[in-house]
Amino acid sequence: MPFLKDIKPYRILVVEDNPGDFTLVEDYILEYLTSPEIVNSRDFNQTKELLTSKDSNSFDIIFLDLSLPDKDGADLIREMLLICGGCPIVVLTGFSDVNFSVKSLAMGITDYLLKDDLNPMSIYKSIIYNIERKKTLLDMQESEKRYSDLFHLNPEPMWVFDAETFRFLDVNNAAIESYGYSFDEFMSMTLKDIRPAEDLPTLNMAIELGKNNHNNGWLMNKFRHLKKNGEIIIVEINSNAIRFKGREAKLILAHNVTDRVNYIKAIEEQNQKLSEISWMQSHVVRAPIARLMGLIDLIKHPNSTEELKEELLGYILISAHELDQIVRDITSKAEEIGPYLNSLRDES
Repeated sequence: MPFLKDIKPYRILVVEDNPGDFTLVEDYILEYLTSPEIVNSRDFNQTKELLTSKDSNSFDIIFLDLSLPDKDGADLIREMLLICGGCPIVVLTGFSDVNFSVKSLAMGITDYLLKDDLNPMSIYKSIIYNIERKKTLLDMQESEKRYSDLFHLNPEPMWVFDAETFRFLDVNNAAIESYGYSFDEFMSMTLKDIRPAEDLPTLNMAIELGKNNHNNGWLMNKFRHLKKNGEIIIVEINSNAIRFKGREAKLILAHNVTDRVNYIKAIEEQNQKLSEISWMQSHVVRAPIARLMGLIDLIKHPNSTEELKEELLGYILISAHELDQIVRDITSKAEEIGPYLNSLRDES
């Protein structure tokens, strides 16, 4: 079955001063590519003009001979990396330069090929591999940039901590502004440093639960956190297991819910006071009123003597004072609730 040539319109720069070597590379390229644009440059200055000219189009890949008339070796590689615009560079070398070619990979060269081992397939594989590798690296860089933007530009405090040592590995600007610590201070701290001392047992318990939880999805909990100025806030923690620079880590988003928690607490306290008022109205007030009604009935009884009536009036006065105190207590509780009810009315 005949091999189907690659029809993609690759643009390839071959930096080679030897016409015979260039012709060989060109022929090998054309074995597997249908319509590539192959450009030959014979020295560094010509190459620089090609790569830096405003009218030049970018290349998909560059094949580079290490020995040019005007520049060679490490200097050539350094200069090429500065002007290639991130284009993959494949070094073409003889056996005598193999060791240096290997070292050139650490300098930023993407690959190297031995001239004596060149063939159409090795050239084609190098083109495909290095172009796709560049695309993969660009995708990874874009992914890292998206993470960085989502992390550092998030208005909510976020951080990453080491899953084993619990040291902070990264924090965003919102965390720095909210907690009052600098980035360098965070990097020298652990989770325990932002927790009140009395809450450390709770933290240790949460850590143990986290170790036993194999779910890598988002988990949510509320904790008390300690800011640098000593203020204690209540935060809702969302956590997710991630790998950060090769380490097992946790990504944290901390939402300050102090105001919300205090608001709910205030509502519960007001509801408790309203319940107390309701109970006083239905139970406490009823007793002295029932007593007063009974005393009045006794006074109105035809058999009541003046002496008895005088005694009953004394009891009526006692019950009246008791009822007055109950009304005062209800009024006091109502006055405590008043400002809160007014604030709710204003918010609505």
